[in-house]
Amino acid sequence: MKKILPIGFTLFALFFGAGNLIFPLKLGYESATYFWPALIGFLITGVGLPLLGLISGSLSGQSIAQTLSERIHPLFSVVFMVAIYLTIGPLFAIPRTATTSYEIGFVPSLGSSPMALFGFTVVFFGLVLALSLNRSKMVDVIGKWLTPALLITICILCVKAFLMFKTGVSTATPRFEQESPWGIGFLEGYLTMDAIAAIAFAMIAMQAVNAVGITDKKMVTRYCAIAALIAGVALAAVYLALGWAGNHYPLDAATLEQINANGTHLGVYLLVHIASDTYGAVGPWLVAVIVLLACLTTAIGLIVAVADYFHQQFSFLSYKAYVWIFTLISLVLANQGLNQVISLSIPVLLILYPIAMTVIVLLLLHPVLQPSRLVYRSTVGTAVVISLLSQFTPHLIDNLPLASASLAWLLPVLAVFVGSTVLKQIKH
Repeated sequence: MKKILPIGFTLFALFFGAGNLIFPLKLGYESATYFWPALIGFLITGVGLPLLGLISGSLSGQSIAQTLSERIHPLFSVVFMVAIYLTIGPLFAIPRTATTSYEIGFVPSLGSSPMALFGFTVVFFGLVLALSLNRSKMVDVIGKWLTPALLITICILCVKAFLMFKTGVSTATPRFEQESPWGIGFLEGYLTMDAIAAIAFAMIAMQAVNAVGITDKKMVTRYCAIAALIAGVALAAVYLALGWAGNHYPLDAATLEQINANGTHLGVYLLVHIASDTYGAVGPWLVAVIVLLACLTTAIGLIVAVADYFHQQFSFLSYKAYVWIFTLISLVLANQGLNQVISLSIPVLLILYPIAMTVIVLLLLHPVLQPSRLVYRSTVGTAVVISLLSQFTPHLIDNLPLASASLAWLLPVLAVFVGSTVLKQIKH
């Protein structure tokens, strides 16, 4: 456990970044009396799927990119993995770590301006760059020092909030009255990007386990699963605490209307004001520490994962060159602002998540069912087609079951998987 605990803490820190702080708070407030079904949906995609992704990635003993190349097609592997890495990397997730750190940790105390944002992002990505260039030290720095500090500061905030906000539950927004609370929470979990990040982090987990002297394939899978479980328990505990705090925070209708009019993210507002109400003048600085630690660790892990993949796949540039390139791209995009980064990422996530979930489940089932290449291709192909239709021609799939919950892909993918598996058995 001495060897595995830091790896589990490292995985938690890699997953727990910008969105993981603000989305549970927002969901907790908006769900009101529907808190539990909404949060359960959120935990399925925000915790359950990342855990399964980490475990599935360790089962084959090689990277998911190599596995997909062998079991589906090399071209699919490259296109899918490049889309995954760019989404969780320089195009969306990494810029979001910097913008969230700035808006939550520094704007309330120091004010906002384009030049202040630029100055902050230069310093932020300078730290990310310095720590990413030496990836061998990442587990030691993050797992042994940064993650415990992050968990302690979150615990300090949530315990005081629990003692202060025991009464009162927010009023549910009309969306929760009209739609499935579970389905809303399920889709909110997409925004953390953790399930698709797990596809990238699986390789980091295996390398970290190998680095502590565990090389047997079965033992690597076992210890990756233990590390994933440690990360998952920590994530679930933090989500429950933040969600509860958001659910019980007193916020009147006039203030909520003003928040929406100003374009401030509700989760950002809640985090800052919960900290101020519980710890007074110290609160904003406590939040600044939490956000900076959370976002810094995630940004480092993502830069390392993305640069490592691109160096392996496109080796004409060195690992360090890719670190520089993706850090600079992230710096430029971070200066577009938090709401812009989040809004642009949603359509991309709605395409990638069904495909990623299908891939994760197939990899998990592989040791038991040994799906053929036909099963992989037909099942994943169905997920790809329906995901693309859902964003470009949604009217074609509006009548499919669960379409209203953005899960139109689920039953067709399941039907094709069962049908192709049965066909495989008949042929044999």
